[in-house]
Amino acid sequence: MSREEDTVMKISTIKYFIMDALKSLKRNKTVSLASVATVAATLFILGVFLLIVFNVNAAVKEVGAGLEVKVYLKDNVTISEKSAIERALNDVQGVTEVKFEDKTDALNKVKKQFGSENKSLAQGFENKNKNPFPTAYIVKVEKPEVVSNVVKAATGLKGIDQINDVRDLVSKIIKITNTLKVIGFVLFVILISVSLFLIGNTIKLTVYSRKKEIGIMKFVGATDWFIRWPFIIEGMILGISGAIISTGVLYYAYRLVCIKFTSVILGVSLMNPQFILSTVLWQFMLGGLVIGAIGSSISIRKFLIV
Repeated sequence: MSREEDTVMKISTIKYFIMDALKSLKRNKTVSLASVATVAATLFILGVFLLIVFNVNAAVKEVGAGLEVKVYLKDNVTISEKSAIERALNDVQGVTEVKFEDKTDALNKVKKQFGSENKSLAQGFENKNKNPFPTAYIVKVEKPEVVSNVVKAATGLKGIDQINDVRDLVSKIIKITNTLKVIGFVLFVILISVSLFLIGNTIKLTVYSRKKEIGIMKFVGATDWFIRWPFIIEGMILGISGAIISTGVLYYAYRLVCIKFTSVILGVSLMNPQFILSTVLWQFMLGGLVIGAIGSSISIRKFLIV
């Protein structure tokens, strides 16, 4: 057999597999539609939770980027001690900025916080000798986990009066993030298992109705893979159809939420809905293909033992 004939045969075989899968879907229209709808609903629930996790993670990162550790210095701190403190803080991995704040800067910040109406509360502190606010190093970090390392690096250094420890807040942020990750993983496993079960049952019904046909094909010498492929393709079509439907519904629902949410609460930014089309769509489609293929393979296996 020439290479061209071999290629033609392969193409015709693939065509046969696809046509057989489509015929099977048409024959079992009601069950197939129910399976697609259930897979779509399952992936939609997973998508909603993923969007919640992504938005919370983005918010946590934003909060983390805004976290500051204030290292207050003693009034009699020396220049060499200040240099040593600044060096130690800059050496911590994950620190994005170390800013020195003198007494005047601290006073101006307090005035700004009081606002013009309560400006009189800060009067009388302009004189350096009467200014009660300490000098400090303000340390900004790229993520909450770095705060603990900053506090460790600053603890015990000479010239430091007090460290503004925000580790309690950091630990709460980390706990929320880790909890969401665990819940997300558990939900992912449950929903994928449900999808496999549903697609598997759909294929089982199809296989059962064609049990005699499979027996004849086995009798005349058809290989297991020749019999298996149309059912695998059928499962993949069910999976990818559910994925496309769920992504479409998720996109329009999330876009509506974004419009409503941002109009009610100004200054709150949610992830761009385009993220669903650019990232979630192909992930769900790939997931649908894999779920469909695995579910079909598992379902048909025992029917091939003749």
